[in-house]
Amino acid sequence: MPTTVEVLAEAIRDAGTPFIVGHPGGESVELMDAARQRDMRFILMKQEVAGAMLASTWGEITGSPGVCLSTRGPGAMNMVNGVAYASLDRAPLIAITDQYSAPTYETGLRQRIDQQAVYAPLVKWSTSVNARTIRQQILRAMRFTTSFPPGPVQFDMPQSETTKEAGELAAMPPLLPHVLVPDPDRSALQEPLEIIARARKPVILVGMGVLWCKASAELMAFAEQLGAPVLTTAKCKGVMPEDHALRAGCIIGGLIERKLVGAADLIITVGLDAIELQPKPWPYTAPVLALATSVGTDALVPASPEVLGDLKTLLARLAEWTKPGSGWGEGVAKTFREQVRDALDTPASGLSPQRAMEVARATLPRRTTATCDAGASRLLVVQKWESYGPREFLTSNGLGSMGYAIPGALAARLAHPDRPVVAFTGDGGCMMAIAEIQTSVREKLPIVVVVLDDEEIGLIRVKQEIKRIPRYGVGIGGIDWGKLAEGLGAEGTVVDTEAGLQSALQTAVVSGKTTIVGVRIDPTGYVAQFNALREL
Repeated sequence: MPTTVEVLAEAIRDAGTPFIVGHPGGESVELMDAARQRDMRFILMKQEVAGAMLASTWGEITGSPGVCLSTRGPGAMNMVNGVAYASLDRAPLIAITDQYSAPTYETGLRQRIDQQAVYAPLVKWSTSVNARTIRQQILRAMRFTTSFPPGPVQFDMPQSETTKEAGELAAMPPLLPHVLVPDPDRSALQEPLEIIARARKPVILVGMGVLWCKASAELMAFAEQLGAPVLTTAKCKGVMPEDHALRAGCIIGGLIERKLVGAADLIITVGLDAIELQPKPWPYTAPVLALATSVGTDALVPASPEVLGDLKTLLARLAEWTKPGSGWGEGVAKTFREQVRDALDTPASGLSPQRAMEVARATLPRRTTATCDAGASRLLVVQKWESYGPREFLTSNGLGSMGYAIPGALAARLAHPDRPVVAFTGDGGCMMAIAEIQTSVREKLPIVVVVLDDEEIGLIRVKQEIKRIPRYGVGIGGIDWGKLAEGLGAEGTVVDTEAGLQSALQTAVVSGKTTIVGVRIDPTGYVAQFNALREL
């Protein structure tokens, strides 16, 4: 009969995830061995938070839950921020934390932490592994983590349970839910069809639900039928190809988009999760029609009605049954794109971050998958980097965590081994995850890391300047990216011109090796760009 860890390993593999990632402890080794015996991969990370971010991003890209693990105590505490990413960025993740057996836990104090209590605010469900019930536990975990909105679950794994014989179930439901969504008839959609028919200037705001339902093509057909401009959240860049005439840009919660959205007589939100928006009151007075997978319990967006269902099906039927719109979208989308371009076109004495992004997009192949860190440069990356397919742009939006770009890029490389992968990060974010460059090299997961180096924590310096506070406590500087890369077994170079950046990126793609490209940028335009695009 199989043991607890054998049941766990088989379930992970059968759910579509052929690896476990993390930094193990003594209670993990049996699970790792069970994975090895099933030809699964174990990816050793240098930091638990990076492991959880990698696993979460795999879950986002593939829909199969990522799996990360840590030792008890310090490892479990280190992993919290990665699990927070899965929670706030809506990623399917199973986080496994080692734990003492019950008698040891009740006897000693060393490394004794109530890990389930720590993770409780972040996870959809947590449990302590028990050999007799492990099959039921893994079934519940799979359903919790993949149901909309996706999110993390946590397993405490006591040493006493790992090699016990696993209990059986008389009847086994499918590991992942087999759900059928009936097609709505036209009468069921009569109200939203009438609302859409009355609108002359609708605008579409797109969120993560479109990705969960794999409804990119249906969204595009719906937008084309209405002739409506489309704004997406940062997580959804590429869900409509960003060279499409109706693609206006990204929702950033700033003043610049209010003129476009405020001119609409109907706002249609599609799969929009309030966690993707800036934490401020809804600024628009136009009526809102929401197409969603579940009711918006946050009550932030004043939608009425909220039409619930599978977005792939809903959008297909609405595109089929909606009359052609007024076609106002292409003109206003083009105008908005030009306004954003002009706002970002600030003068610079050296290589500006916006020009660096333009060079990168012009140089790297169209099918490149990009990841992006939090920080001052994120605003430029989101606006200047174009993506042309769903999940080809990956970032931390709900959590907004630094240190994401490198582990996110490793996940993208695992999911798409035939595509170039580039990680855009600032010098601060890169240093938070720099040890995973060695993971990239060791695990043969080549990525290109573009470090927009302004020698400081740029976003905080911007806020200091806006608040008229002297620059203090934000300096970094002095990093030789070439030598740092060499020490970790990667390629590395430093550039400060457009030609140098273009050459470095071309070389990195051809080499197929993990490469750090340190880009010395002039950050003096950040304040003007932030003032133009976003309220701070």
